[in-house]
Amino acid sequence: MYPAEFVKPMREELTQIGFNELFSSEDVDHALAKSGTTLVVVNSVCGCAAANARPAVRLSLGNEKTPDQLVTVFAGVDREATDTARSMMIPFPPSSPSIALFKDGDLVHMIERHHIEGRPAEMIAENLKMAFQEYC
Repeated sequence: MYPAEFVKPMREELTQIGFNELFSSEDVDHALAKSGTTLVVVNSVCGCAAANARPAVRLSLGNEKTPDQLVTVFAGVDREATDTARSMMIPFPPSSPSIALFKDGDLVHMIERHHIEGRPAEMIAENLKMAFQEYC
């Protein structure tokens, strides 16, 4: 568990661009039960989240098509919500950061940590934009 003041700026990086934080299993279940598209970001304190994942997500939202709903869970902080979100990302193993796109509750696109590490935010954003074009 990380101190709240430590993760606050990392949370705000997503909430300031329209993401809703999910804190419980019920929050995750409710969010993914909605029809339409939902982007789920498994946020993290890891360096690749700051350098690549969160900036990529921000850049991707400049696309003409975007998900109907933006939500986030924080790995290492919001354990219950993170575990539930990850259970819906099977067959992909847990990783953080990671980014998942759901359509009508079904996982349709996944970006795992190993797709994020060492790649520039712009490249990750382009991957997300292509998924948005196809599913949103």
